[in-house]
Amino acid sequence: MTSVAELIAVTTISGTTAASTCDTDLAEPTWAFDALPTYGPGASVADPIPVDTTNATMRPGQLPLAYQKMSDEELHARIVAARETLGDRIVILGHYYQRDEIVAYADFVGDSFQLANAALTRPDAEAIVFCGVHFMAETADILARDEQHVILPNLAAGCSMADMADSESVEAAWEELAEVYGFDASQEIDEGWFERNPGVKLPVIPVTYMNSSAALKAFCGRHGGIVCTSSNARTVLEWAFERGERVLFFPDQHLGRNTAKAMGVPLEQMPMWNPRKDLGGNTSAELDDARVILWHGFCSVHKRFTTAQIDAAREQHPGVQVVVHPECPMPVVDAADAAGSTELIRRFVAEAAPGSTIAIGTEVNMVNRLAAQHPDKTIFCLDPVICPCSTMYRIHPGYLAWTLEGLVEGEWRNEIQVDPDVATHARVALTRMLAAAPQPLGGTPAPAAPAAPAAASAPAAPAPALTVSTGGAR
Repeated sequence: MTSVAELIAVTTISGTTAASTCDTDLAEPTWAFDALPTYGPGASVADPIPVDTTNATMRPGQLPLAYQKMSDEELHARIVAARETLGDRIVILGHYYQRDEIVAYADFVGDSFQLANAALTRPDAEAIVFCGVHFMAETADILARDEQHVILPNLAAGCSMADMADSESVEAAWEELAEVYGFDASQEIDEGWFERNPGVKLPVIPVTYMNSSAALKAFCGRHGGIVCTSSNARTVLEWAFERGERVLFFPDQHLGRNTAKAMGVPLEQMPMWNPRKDLGGNTSAELDDARVILWHGFCSVHKRFTTAQIDAAREQHPGVQVVVHPECPMPVVDAADAAGSTELIRRFVAEAAPGSTIAIGTEVNMVNRLAAQHPDKTIFCLDPVICPCSTMYRIHPGYLAWTLEGLVEGEWRNEIQVDPDVATHARVALTRMLAAAPQPLGGTPAPAAPAAPAAASAPAAPAPALTVSTGGAR
């Protein structure tokens, strides 16, 4: 299989393929952008960087020069050797959107919901190496045992969508909503509040998408809210409507709108909240009538998909089945044959009949991998332009080799540590999320599918116990 990274190299450098990329800088070494104020080349390259990066999910990267100069073969040999030395003392998690060159080393591959659960299945692992983005590693740290350490190979792997909703803006919105709905914005709803007050509904329930900072997950935990993923968004909204009159959904407007619309919520009861405007750009009457208040955020990968691309796919491939991610704009979801999480998309492809033609609206690394895994089907990305997730793409084998060899040497390189007070409140909202069984948009409840185990190297003789040589105590 030709990986996306290889396709980018061939397309950008030699120009010998019919495909094109959205950014010629994709062919440059990942580490060339680590010290720059950018999400990196790819879908999010034009997304604005927060002025105050205190709560941003992006941090400077730091790959030593020696690793930058290593060949692919040497990096592979070093990763394999480190894994064999560390054995069961580490677990490597890989998100579906990671490049193939990283997924090859993962113990588990899945979406954010699956990987959050997968980490819990390895309580004896000393280190969780999360090949994803910053908010995912934060979540793993919140759910991990105190003795476990979470490593993010490249600290520059953030998320522009997550940064579209910061703590200050959400707190300000909450205070404005408190004035409209007549509740105390400072009141904390502890874990047992709903059990002690059966049948009582709160004026508004905060729901944050997994793609958000630990601080916003903690905000939801303090105010009777919950976290959702694209797998269980419908179940989470049902949970919230049982306990509140309406929902404040952040940061992704499209997932919130598509999920609520599939549940029968009218569009006129889903006003947009623009944090730069008073009352989010709404009137008090509009907010009174609201069922779901949508934050003005989006995913730059899924924003690229259009109904014109679907029309072109149907014209060029009669009988094509179109499946898209619910982070896509509503017209795209409406025009598709199916919509759902990355796991739903994976199952949709796996269950399709041999000979099927499937057009997929989600991140290109996953689409390319599905095409290779199902050679009996014709599978292609709706977007003809190769444009990976900027931040997922920043996890390169060089960073994985460096962090794994650090573990062998007893160093916790790029450890993610969430403030204990933040973690306590965020854990409340995340525990509610984990209890919410996923279901496809418009479908019936289904048990959560586990993250798929991936090939792992057999452990060799154990190395000395890891000790903290950098960073503070947990």
